[in-house]
Order: sequence, then C-alpha cells, then structure tokens
Amino acid sequence: MTTIALIRHGSTSWNKEGRAQGSSDISLDEDGIQQAKHLGIRLGSEKWNHIYSSRLARAHQTAVIIGNAIGLEIQIDDRLKERSGGQIEGTTEQERLNKWGTDWRDLDLGIESIEDVQKRGNEFLEEINRKHPGEKILVVSHGALIQYNFNNLVPDYPSKHFDNTSITILKKIENKWTCELHNCTKHLEGIY
Repeated sequence: MTTIALIRHGSTSWNKEGRAQGSSDISLDEDGIQQAKHLGIRLGSEKWNHIYSSRLARAHQTAVIIGNAIGLEIQIDDRLKERSGGQIEGTTEQERLNKWGTDWRDLDLGIESIEDVQKRGNEFLEEINRKHPGEKILVVSHGALIQYNFNNLVPDYPSKHFDNTSITILKKIENKWTCELHNCTKHLEGIY
C-alpha cells in the first residue's frame, strides 16, 4: 500500500497580504524558508522514497529544502501546479470587491474550474499510487489543489483550510482513499 503525504508549500509575502497566487510564480518569504526547514527536520527521522513537486517557485523551494534534509531528488510534475486564478491573481479580496463587486465569484474571470483541478490532481495521485506500490511518497503542492482533491478523494472527512507546510497523509485501501493525518503542523511548534 502506497503512503502519500500531501504538503502545502511554505508561506509567501502574498499569503500574508491575502493575495490570490494561482499560477503566479511567487517565492517563499523568510518565514516560509524556516517552515520548510522545520518540516525537513521532522521528515528526516522518517523513511521516504520519493518527493514530487509543483514547478512553481514556492512549492519547488519547499521541496528542495525538504529533499536536501532527507536526501531525495525532486521530481517535477506540472499537474501539481496551483489552480490558475485568471484575472484575480495578485489581488486581495477587497481589491476584487472594488473592481468586480460582491458577485465577482460568478463572473468569468478566467479562473480554472474546480473540476479541472480535481481531474489533474486525481490523475497524478492515482498514477503515483500505481507506480510506487508499498512506497512512501512526498508531494509538495498548493492549498487549492490539495483542498479540492482532498475533498474529492475523502469526501466524508471534515476538512478545513490547509496551513503552510502542513502534512496530510493519504492511503488507498481497497479502492478507497483514507486519511491518516490531516493538516498537521506540529513541526512549526518544534515537535518532531
């Protein structure tokens, strides 16, 4: 049985400003680098076989820091990129309200559909599950991609927003995905 750990990237300045990042290529801020280092220390005491990452800087930087800590090379997969935000990328909620009004979510602003995000995420996870039977796989990606795919794969699990550098562990048992750990950030409190 394959163990898949979904990891959200470390924090960025846009996270702190409440800006929609989407496919914009934003780097980690200093806090994000430290968060990734703490997660690398935590994962260093465990055995992991592979690490996959989105190509976007914030996820890739997180993966490199973790990979260096545990001795794994990063494998890039473009299906792990964040949901494209279209015209809202780089804007805050207030800026969206000012520009498009309270119904901005109902407008066609070029935002990638949830279904498309789930489709590419699910294809990736199913492929990894088949390709690496019995192995432990780290997957560094983005909040919306993780959230929408988690909700799709484990619909009965009460889920919330995924925190920066949180780790969520999934396994597929008898054709059904299960969650063994959800949104865990104990490494940010120095608990390894």
